[in-house]
Amino acid sequence: MADYTAAQRVALARHAGRPGTADYIAALFTDFFEQKGDRRCREDPSILGGIARYRGLPVTVLGHRKGRDRAENLKVNFGMPGPEGYRKAQRLMRQAEKFGRPVITFVDTPGAYPGPEAEARGQGEAIASTLALMSGLRVPVLTVVTGEGGSGGALALAVANRVLMLENAVYSVLSPEGFAAILWKDAARSSEAAEAMKLTARDLKTLGVVDEVIPEPPEGAHACPEAAFAAVDRALSLGLEQVLREGDFAQKRYEKFCGMGAPRSRREAP
Repeated sequence: MADYTAAQRVALARHAGRPGTADYIAALFTDFFEQKGDRRCREDPSILGGIARYRGLPVTVLGHRKGRDRAENLKVNFGMPGPEGYRKAQRLMRQAEKFGRPVITFVDTPGAYPGPEAEARGQGEAIASTLALMSGLRVPVLTVVTGEGGSGGALALAVANRVLMLENAVYSVLSPEGFAAILWKDAARSSEAAEAMKLTARDLKTLGVVDEVIPEPPEGAHACPEAAFAAVDRALSLGLEQVLREGDFAQKRYEKFCGMGAPRSRREAP
């Protein structure tokens, strides 16, 4: 694992060339059929999802979508979903449960959209109900944190039986800049905040928040996307095999999240 500081990993997680959900779907899945709309209000392009095959197995796959440039980012709201995006995700997850398909999610967002129009349309409720739905799904759920995992906007797609995280991804309750601005009234101390927040994959694996750290090329996933795709494929395949073998998906997921924050000796007890 490359010896980067937490701030450097934040920069790599935000790199514009970093592979995103659409790239992983194209590289790892076949027969992808995109599904749009929340059936209540509108389509939210910041969540990409549909049905596909993973190594021949029918699955539902979805995740946050960022753009490569300003025009694309404006189209997908810089990867920050509104309530319609989370309700679309719920629709796909319910469909997956109905037909017994595993759910695979990719997380890469600075957070849910905080604008007044999103709040007016029920952003908080949409995130909360997505968390509740994922908690009780009776099909296996696997999550890969590929870039930024920001706040409830990320967690809403990450209540999973297995949470995998790329080496240079980050996952936290808010951005280092926001942390520094709130705690020290100085956003310029974001590098210091990044170290204190324990938001790197290595830190979160130690804390029991994620289950596996997926290695990246030394310069980051953007430097050699094919190597990143292969590493994610290996981890995802093994994780799915393990989860399917364990069974009792909702109960295992419940036990996993209840165990977070417990002393390590209790987490590791047989």
